[in-house]
Amino acid sequence: MATVFTRIISGEFPGRFVWADDDVVAFLTIEPISHGHALVVPRAEVDPWTALDPALRDRLFEVAQTIGSVQLAAFGGARVGLVVAGYGVPHAHVHVYPTTTIHDFDQTRLLRDATPERLDADAELLREALRAAGVGGFVPGPGPLAG
Repeated sequence: MATVFTRIISGEFPGRFVWADDDVVAFLTIEPISHGHALVVPRAEVDPWTALDPALRDRLFEVAQTIGSVQLAAFGGARVGLVVAGYGVPHAHVHVYPTTTIHDFDQTRLLRDATPERLDADAELLREALRAAGVGGFVPGPGPLAG
């Protein structure tokens, strides 16, 4: 059975995509710790993350670093958090999000104002920041991924 992430990637379930290439996508989580909280996910279903092919692992973290590098400018914060927890969805993924304190690494502390409208606005803000950083070729528009 396909994971929820595979179903988001395929367009069966909606997703707020901010990155798409041949191997990796990134979209905003519906349960963010902070505004702009993105999940970087390989298109291939791999679980656990330690089973990733080294080239795919490197690409996953390269994209996470690129997204993290623009999140502070787009959303503010002191640092960018990166978490590979391996729970929740049996499909390798990396959480990347702006943080202001070590307490932001508590995965149970979710934003309470993460309405669909706010998530849409956060996704567009992150897309704009990625375009401004010169990686617009990987930034899809709102809505499902093409093809």
